[in-house]
Amino acid sequence: QVLLVESGGGQVQAGGSLRLSCAASGRTFFLYTVAWFRQAPGKDREFVGAVVWSGNMANLGDSVKGRFTISRDNVKNTVNLQMNSLKPEDTAVYYCAAKRGGISDRSEMYDNWGQGTQVTVSS
Repeated sequence: QVLLVESGGGQVQAGGSLRLSCAASGRTFFLYTVAWFRQAPGKDREFVGAVVWSGNMANLGDSVKGRFTISRDNVKNTVNLQMNSLKPEDTAVYYCAAKRGGISDRSEMYDNWGQGTQVTVSS
């Protein structure tokens, strides 16, 4: 079990940047993969990126490569999603999620979820 608390969402103009943070807690959180998903109205939940805490291995979805960066902060116990060059199509509710084992891009593989944070990108 891992508790995930998200922060950093908000409104931003197209081309701008936001930094989302997922704070992880629990005695064994470092054994987990932590991921970001997003879900826009009328669309399926989409994999954004994930990082395996142990080993600091990371992966990003094709739609955000080159614009987003996912990383972990081993001091603050957070997984951060740096979002640059934001586009209106990035508008979605962004969720932090965690699972044991390696990275998966399927939301149903994750059994720990944050509350979600709204990201709105205006044109």
